[in-house]
Amino acid sequence: MTEQPVVLTDTRAGVRTLTLNRESRLNAANDALLLSLIEALQAADADPAVRVVVITGAGRGFCAGQDLGDVSGRDMTFTEHLQHTYNPLVRTIRGLGKPVVTAVNGVAAGAGASLALAGDIRLWARSAVLIEVFSNIALVPDSGSTWFLPRLVGYHRAFELMALAEKVGADDALRLGLCEAVYPDETFREAVQAYAERLAARPANALRLTKQALNAAMTGTLDEALDKEAELQQLAGDHWEHLEGVTAFKEKRAPDFVRQEG
Repeated sequence: MTEQPVVLTDTRAGVRTLTLNRESRLNAANDALLLSLIEALQAADADPAVRVVVITGAGRGFCAGQDLGDVSGRDMTFTEHLQHTYNPLVRTIRGLGKPVVTAVNGVAAGAGASLALAGDIRLWARSAVLIEVFSNIALVPDSGSTWFLPRLVGYHRAFELMALAEKVGADDALRLGLCEAVYPDETFREAVQAYAERLAARPANALRLTKQALNAAMTGTLDEALDKEAELQQLAGDHWEHLEGVTAFKEKRAPDFVRQEG
C-alpha cells in the first residue's frame, strides 16, 4: 500500500492548495511535513500558473503544533530544530512572491498557531480554535508567534494568551483581528476557494510588490517606508498590469490581469 504524502497538492483556477496530511495526528508537524511544505511553497512560487497559495489541514485539524514524539530523544537542540524547520518555513511564507492564505479548518495549536498567523490572509472555519499552548509544557512561543501576535492584538493581550494558554474561538479571532473572515464548517473549503480565486484575479505583480512593501514597513521607519514605496511604485508602474488597469478604467470595463504574464 502506497503511503500518502504528508502534504497534498491541488491546483485550480490559479490557486495552489497545500493540505497538511497527517489527519490522525491533527496534522501535528514532523520534519517530513515541515520540509515538504517548504518545498511545496517554493514550487508554487516558481510556477507561473500559480497566483495564490492556500495552506490548510486535512480532516478536523489545521495543525496541532509539533509532534513531540518525533523529536523525543533526538540528538538536536531546540535551537537547531527551529533553525532547520520552522524558521525557514515562516521565512518562506513571508518571502513568497504570491499571496498566502492560511485556511484554518480546525485546531491551530503551538507552532500550528504561528503557521495560522503567518499568512497574508487568514480565513477560519466556525469550529477553528487557536491556542498558544507553549506554556503548558513550559516552553517559549516560537515559529513567529512572538512577532505576529502582539502586532495583531497588542503586547498585553498577547502575553495573556501565551501565559494562560487560552483558547481563542472563531468569533473572538475575528474581533481581535486574528482572521479576516469566518465561514460555516460545511461550506468552508468552497468559501476559501472562492476567496482565493478573487485574489488570483487581482494584479499578481502589484500584489507581490505590495507584500514586499508591507513586510519592510512592519520593521522600518516612516521615512524608510516612504522610500520603499517610491522604489516599488516605479516597478509597478513599468509593468504591463498598470497599463491594463488604466486602459480598463478609461474604457469603463473590468481589467484583465490574468491574460498574460509579461
